[in-house]
Amino acid sequence: MSSPATGSSGSTGTQSIDRAADLLARIVRAQTPMTFTELADATGLARSTTSRILAALERADLLTRDSAGAWAPGALFEGYAVRRTADDALAEAAQASMHALGDLTGETINLGVARGGTVVQIAQVDSTYYLGSRNWLDIDVPPHASALGKVLYAARSLQLPQGDLERLTPATVATSDALGRQLVGIRDRGYATTVDELEVGLTGVAAPVTRDGVVVAALGLSGPTSRLADSLQATGAVVAAHARALSTRLAHEKAGAA
Repeated sequence: MSSPATGSSGSTGTQSIDRAADLLARIVRAQTPMTFTELADATGLARSTTSRILAALERADLLTRDSAGAWAPGALFEGYAVRRTADDALAEAAQASMHALGDLTGETINLGVARGGTVVQIAQVDSTYYLGSRNWLDIDVPPHASALGKVLYAARSLQLPQGDLERLTPATVATSDALGRQLVGIRDRGYATTVDELEVGLTGVAAPVTRDGVVVAALGLSGPTSRLADSLQATGAVVAAHARALSTRLAHEKAGAA
């Protein structure tokens, strides 16, 4: 006797979940809040069942009611939307290109965006080498001394600083005029490089990522100068190709969402 009862309970539980999921999906996908009557009619559920499921979803903050009593997505959806910022979405979209570039080169891969007059690195794929680069997430790096920053300066995503610049090493570009002259070449060849400018022994290469023709980020790699400095042109071409592939992916994602 116990087996049929258990099977019936499991089936009923699954059915209840399916009904709740259906109601929730209809409300989330709707362009405007849905009334109780619209939901009951659309699902074919008994009004008592519809009411019970809606109340449970409301208690869980999955649904809420507007001033007219119609149903809309609840606070949990709003909280998720706030957390999923544009940077989060961009970092997620970049994962395939970043991992592909990391697999090809073995170096540390970073994605940087312009925020508050500096570069914020929003995603990283670690080097596969024992001797690689460090974790740059949440590290404040002077843009003029990084390849990512130079790409964003060249794209005018960052405003060019004026006067003397902080000299971190003997190789660091020291004035805004000198940096400005470098930007012309960066725009022409499609990538930026730094050799020993941020740290002695560290080389970086980066290229622009675009969406709708506007540079929204810089994709770059970094590693020991001893491993990278003699192949800057070839590495720059590889990084630029992956940045273009990411730009194409962003365009396709936007087209698919439209």
